Amino acid sequence: MRLLVVEDDPSISEPLCQGLRREGFVVDLVESGAEALAADAADLVLLDLGLPDVDGRVVCRELRARSDVPIIVVSARGDEIDRVTLLELGADDYVVKPFGFRELAARVRAVLRRTSADDGRDLGAALDEPEMMVVGDLHINRRTRKVVCDSTPVSLTPKEFDLLVYLASEPGTVRARETILSEVWDEHWWGSTKTLDVHVASLRKKLRPDLIETVRGVGFALSDRRESG
Repeated sequence: MRLLVVEDDPSISEPLCQGLRREGFVVDLVESGAEALAADAADLVLLDLGLPDVDGRVVCRELRARSDVPIIVVSARGDEIDRVTLLELGADDYVVKPFGFRELAARVRAVLRRTSADDGRDLGAALDEPEMMVVGDLHINRRTRKVVCDSTPVSLTPKEFDLLVYLASEPGTVRARETILSEVWDEHWWGSTKTLDVHVASLRKKLRPDLIETVRGVGFALSDRRESG
């Protein structure tokens, strides 16, 4: 697996890259946003926000616009607005400095397990779902990761797609918020559950407002009813 580390502080990047290489990863290091956007394709990107030339948010958005490469943001900015913003832009995880290397390596492997097509262990496969999932006018192709709603193709971020697949695996079944975060994000999810609300709101906007039902105090369910005319 090839990792792209985007970090301009040598006191962080050098030991980080050495540790990741000891873990068996091939690591490319760049020190600016421009270099990150010009770098060869990687299996995962570790992206610092405080870059010398381009804001990390811009880099994250540009990387997500061109590919589904998993992105883990590494930053000293720990307030919730940054976490929510980065997840809205398509980041798969967020680690706040200072962090332990063992924690970061575990997050890298967890994200790769969830998103890599090479090992055949995507979320849908883990749930033993068929390649094509159909719920009313919603069509989900797990292999190509394409979604069509009401005959219209819809572009989703990797995490939005994983969330939709999880809810669509049992239409009409209410999924608890904590269970969704554990299954779709990480069993040791550290952040605010507001992240889930952000992704649900985005899915409703991109698909249909009535597609995902909120069960107050419990969680969410994918509606198995067609939208009434």
